[in-house]
Amino acid sequence: MKNTQTPSMDTLRSLLIGAAAGLVLALVFAGGFFFRDVLRESAVQAQDIAAGDYPLLAEVENLLQHIYLRQMPEQTQLQYGAVRGLLGVLEDKNTFFIDPPVAQSEADTLAGTYGGVGVLLRRDEQARFLLTPYEGSPAALAGIQDGDVLIAVNDVAVELTEQQDSVDQKMRGEVKEDSGVKLTVQHLDGEELSIFIEFAVINVPSVLWRITPEDDRIGYVQILRFTNRTPDEVRAAIEGLQAANIKAVILDLRNNTGGLLEESIRVASEFVPDGVIAYERSRNEERALDSRGGTLSKDIPLVVLVNKYTASASEIVSGAIRDRERGILLGQKTYGKGTVQQIFPLSDGSSVHITSAEWLTPNKTPLDGVGLEPDLPMIPDENGRDVETGEAIRYLQQQLDSE
Repeated sequence: MKNTQTPSMDTLRSLLIGAAAGLVLALVFAGGFFFRDVLRESAVQAQDIAAGDYPLLAEVENLLQHIYLRQMPEQTQLQYGAVRGLLGVLEDKNTFFIDPPVAQSEADTLAGTYGGVGVLLRRDEQARFLLTPYEGSPAALAGIQDGDVLIAVNDVAVELTEQQDSVDQKMRGEVKEDSGVKLTVQHLDGEELSIFIEFAVINVPSVLWRITPEDDRIGYVQILRFTNRTPDEVRAAIEGLQAANIKAVILDLRNNTGGLLEESIRVASEFVPDGVIAYERSRNEERALDSRGGTLSKDIPLVVLVNKYTASASEIVSGAIRDRERGILLGQKTYGKGTVQQIFPLSDGSSVHITSAEWLTPNKTPLDGVGLEPDLPMIPDENGRDVETGEAIRYLQQQLDSE
């Protein structure tokens, strides 16, 4: 029989109080992710929680300390379990706790810069992990190809049950001499490649743009995710297309699951230069989120591509463009995430997402759990062909030819 040291009742109670109080301290470190008008309210709520008590939890901890057969988890894991239990009672899938490695990965993604090999990780219908290397990245230079299946990281097989963020984090690290990761991948032709790739500073492109080869009058802008850098990248894309004298634009928001709220308002403003972009409704008030002023001419026809993975910030942009009659939506019904989460980094590098508000379209249509129906619905091609872009080009060509 092994005698294991475990945290006392007072220790566990202090841990819970400290975790709640950490929400207050976290505001100092992550102010850019929050809304100024709710800071004081959040602080008061956290203080109220810290002043409370959890006698039943203390009773259970005491029983475990004296009776439990096996070795107790570390104190950190006990804290994490208690926090997850507290949040789980809310039955809100968008209010949740994440561990430090995943929290760091999320913060890196929202910042748009990190140390790593430079790949976009995604899953296919078989739940396999697929890689797309960024142009000029260490992964691309090492021979990683678009659509490669990730087999192993540092000779450890990647399991289909692993979380995507956790797998992504394995391919990131500190940029220093001889620091990197060994990837084993399978090309589309079945050939396998195992190679060590050194880490470098990766500036993640959140926006891709081009002139469509089918018609040089039409520009194409794809937003992968709303990060700190997205508004500037969108403006640069629009200015580049305008310099090429384009007459119409396709905005691709398919598979864009969201990102930062303020950045999505700024992006929507580029296409809707004045008036209301969305309404934000919190527990205490409703306020209009107005356009910041944009660069794309009101006279340029616009089509927004959407699908079932178009969510959150992407739906804000899509809803604003349609409600303000700036363009149409083409594709499939969107996901329907109409709530706003504040991200609170905690003292140990973990973080918690808390639902604090919901947003409405300019017509005050709530979309949480409902989504946006496209104006031109399309059935996805079973073979993965991009039929939506082709249809958008034909639609815009008709608009331009009729002028």
